[in-house]
Amino acid sequence: MLMPLLLIVLGFVLLMGGAEYTVRGAVAIANRLHIPSLIVGLTIVALGTSVPECVVSIKSALSGNAGISVGNVIGSNIANVLLVLGASALIYPISCDGKAFYRDFSFLFVVTLVFSFFVINGRFINWNGWVLLGFLILFLIYNYIGAQSDENFENEIPSQLVDRGWLIILFALSAGLAAIAYGADFLVKGAVDIARILGISEEIIGVTIIAVGTSMPELATSCVAAFRHQNGIALGNVVGSNIWNIVFVMGATSAITDVKVADQFILFDVWVMMFASFMLLPIMMFKNKITRAEGMFMLLCFGAYIYAQVLINRGDLVLM
Repeated sequence: MLMPLLLIVLGFVLLMGGAEYTVRGAVAIANRLHIPSLIVGLTIVALGTSVPECVVSIKSALSGNAGISVGNVIGSNIANVLLVLGASALIYPISCDGKAFYRDFSFLFVVTLVFSFFVINGRFINWNGWVLLGFLILFLIYNYIGAQSDENFENEIPSQLVDRGWLIILFALSAGLAAIAYGADFLVKGAVDIARILGISEEIIGVTIIAVGTSMPELATSCVAAFRHQNGIALGNVVGSNIWNIVFVMGATSAITDVKVADQFILFDVWVMMFASFMLLPIMMFKNKITRAEGMFMLLCFGAYIYAQVLINRGDLVLM
């Protein structure tokens, strides 16, 4: 039991550290090339914080642990909204520009529905992955056109590496990606070993321990942004990461190999994911702000979700 726990801890550390330097390197490149901050936030930053989910899901699927692969995406999207935004709103209420939010949320709404349809169908097959990757291309074009139509650009998101040489920037990016790859490998091995020792299903491990662990980069980024009153980054990071998790992480995974979906995801988890994602719309529509009270409600919902996973594992909550 000790060795799997050490692997999980080491995996988390490498994932978080690797994602941090991946983002720093990527943002520094964007700064140097003068890419608009909107594109940086929704693409490069969101991609950087979604790389752990991608590596974990692909490795899990290829090693035959499909429960972890699908559960990681669903659990991460749930954790991003309920845990990450909830904790960030407790630090400082999150508001944003309504036009930008609706533009990005509308895309999240569509890809969430498509992803949920594939989940309910019971299996991700090759063409499902290519459909999701097609949405990724549309997302990049969509945000590029949207950014060009904005009347005012924000300043580029600063990076601590922006004044360093290109060699240092590229080294940070490469080292970050390497740390993420090794961290994902350690995390999957440790989680699967513990699941077997404790008799816990891989599905529950995927939507809880691994999903929360790979959401730590988003949690750190959004909480720091909220502390600095950078609301657009805090909210945009979550919305962008959830889009990337679906179109990039699950798209790449299912394009490489077929992935069977467990009954638990069909009957329970995917519906929680849709509830968590869509609950942002009425909050932002009527208030244009996520208050501390709503942040607390999100955290309570996340706590209830984790408790439900405990009940499912013990057999006290039957989903059939």
